[in-house]
Amino acid sequence: MTVVLPRTAPTPTSLVKATSLGIALAALATVVWSGSFVASRALGDSVPPVQQAFWRWVVALAAVAPFGARQAWRQRELIRRHLGYLVVASLFGVTAYNTLVNQAGLTTPAANMGMIMAASPVLMAVFERVAGVRLGARRVLGLLTACAGVVLLIGGGTGGARFAAGDLWMIAAACCFASYSGLLRRRPAELGGTAFLFTTFLLGAALLLPAQGVSLAVQGGFDPTPGTVLPILYVGIASSAVAFFAWNRAIALVGPSRAGVVYYLQPVCVALLSRAVLGEAVGGPQVLCMALILGGVVLGAAARR
Repeated sequence: MTVVLPRTAPTPTSLVKATSLGIALAALATVVWSGSFVASRALGDSVPPVQQAFWRWVVALAAVAPFGARQAWRQRELIRRHLGYLVVASLFGVTAYNTLVNQAGLTTPAANMGMIMAASPVLMAVFERVAGVRLGARRVLGLLTACAGVVLLIGGGTGGARFAAGDLWMIAAACCFASYSGLLRRRPAELGGTAFLFTTFLLGAALLLPAQGVSLAVQGGFDPTPGTVLPILYVGIASSAVAFFAWNRAIALVGPSRAGVVYYLQPVCVALLSRAVLGEAVGGPQVLCMALILGGVVLGAAARR
C-alpha cells in the first residue's frame, strides 16, 4: 500500500527566500547577457552571424555536457514524449534568438541592442496575462515605470537613436526571447534543469546545421585568433551555459513577468559596460532614465505574500 503524504504549504519566509533567489538569478543572467551584445559587435567584422551562433552553442553544449548529458540520458523517455515542445523552445531560445542578435550586431550599436531587448519583458507580461496569470497592480506599475525609462533612454537619453535595419533584427530577437521565456512556464516539472539545457542546446545547434553549411559555402570560415575565439568562449560558457541556467531557474521561481522586470536592467548594464570598455560618457539624461528603470525593477520585483 502506498501512502501519499500531504504537501506542506510554503511559508511566507520560504516564499520571500525563493523570490529573492529568483530575482538574484534573473539579475545575474541579465548582467552576463549584457556582455554578449558587446561580444557580438566585436565579432561582426570577422565572424558571420550564423557561424557566431553555431560555435556559441557548440561551446555551450560542451560546457553543460558533463552535468546534463547523463541526466538527459536517464530522462530520455520523458524527452521523447515532450520532443515537440523542446524543439519549439530550442528554435525560439537557441537557434533564432542569438542568430538574430548577431545579425543585428552588424549594423546596430551594442547600446541600441540592449535598449531594444529591454522591450521583451512587456511581451513576457502580455503572454503571461493571455495565459490567465494575474500580474497585480504593483508589478504592472513597476513594468510601466521601467518601460518609461527605456522609452526615454531610446528617445533622448542617448542623444537620439537612429533607427537602422539592425533594429528590426533586434525587435525580432526580442519577440523570440519573450516567446522562449513564456514557453519555460510549460516545461515538464519532472525534467531536470541541466537535462533541459543540454537537450535544447543540442537541438538548437542541430537546427543551425543547415544554415551553418550554407554560411561556410558562401562566406567561408573565420580565422581562429584570440580576437575571435575569446568572445565565442565568453558567449558560449558565460552567456549560454551560466546565464541560461540562471534565467531558467529564475523563471521557475518567480515567473516570466517578474523576471522580465529585472531584465530592464540590461540597458543600464550595457551603458555602464560601454562606458568602461569604450569610454562613452554617461550624462544626466541617461542617469535619470536609469533611475526610472531601477525604480521600476525594485517596484515590480518586490516580493508579495
